[in-house]
Amino acid sequence: MKAAVISGIGAWLPPDLVTNDDLAARMNTSDEWIRTRTGIRTRHFVSAGMPTSRLAAEAGARAMESAGTADVDAVVLATTTPDRPCPASAPEVARRLGLTGRPAFDVSAVCTGFLYALTTAAGMIASGAAEQVLVIGAEAFSTLIDPRDRSCAVVFGDGAGAVVLRAGEPGDPGALGRIVLGSDGSLADLITVRAGGSERPHPDADPERTDAADRYFSMRGREVFEHAVARMSESARAALAHTGWQPGDVDRLVGHQANLRILRAVAEQLDIPADRLVIHLNRVGNTAAASIPLALAHAHATGDLAPGARVVLAAFGGGATWGATALTWPSLKSV
Repeated sequence: MKAAVISGIGAWLPPDLVTNDDLAARMNTSDEWIRTRTGIRTRHFVSAGMPTSRLAAEAGARAMESAGTADVDAVVLATTTPDRPCPASAPEVARRLGLTGRPAFDVSAVCTGFLYALTTAAGMIASGAAEQVLVIGAEAFSTLIDPRDRSCAVVFGDGAGAVVLRAGEPGDPGALGRIVLGSDGSLADLITVRAGGSERPHPDADPERTDAADRYFSMRGREVFEHAVARMSESARAALAHTGWQPGDVDRLVGHQANLRILRAVAEQLDIPADRLVIHLNRVGNTAAASIPLALAHAHATGDLAPGARVVLAAFGGGATWGATALTWPSLKSV
């Protein structure tokens, strides 16, 4: 059975940079309030008319260049913000990349989406259905946020990160370890956009049944914190156990970049020194399914993630969903 091995990495952020001071100019907040509660200083927002598929294609093109390939056998896109409710956005991403005709589909697991997409792609490789798969996490989360909601508007940002997976051997640098995943539908209301699906239509379509606020993203922050720390820690321990590593063996912990306090609490729970955390949210905010590949790409580009480093990835997101895996970082071309 073939292993899925990371052979290329890429990232892209929309050009519109939004600082904490920019947000403070239009809502009751401040740079200090945001930084002390989240660790975020800046984030990027899409401009009007810029779809998620463009973010995904830009990151995907860079990942393919990094891998030294102009073709892949499939495209898997993790996103909560597709271009349209129907159809999926991955076929459009494939078209933008010159991959029309290749299988392409979306995966929706919110902030755990990238890990779910990695699992799907790894399964395609293990089964022999594909030799190379492009896996992308891309989000235009600013399009889901009520700009007047201080609790959410200061947290989220837009962007995309991607990797190319190739068929290889389990001992190859970059080979994904066992990906541990979980979910709990009883926690669906922790992180949600209530309207726009079959359960509750868009407010404009049925104003008597749906409140206008339900069109926007909402989360119950304190409960999310507790569940995120517990589930990310549990799944990371399980991934380490499958790999045979101890927490002290871990060189870099790359958690979903939701909140600095969450990341530090997970590191503490795992007994991994805080200086081994990869921190990228200070630059881009919470980018949901894009956060782990964006953090990996940034750490790789800056040299914070060196070949041979033992890395753990962990995430928690809406659904609720969670997951983790471990791998040894490979030598990759930077683009």
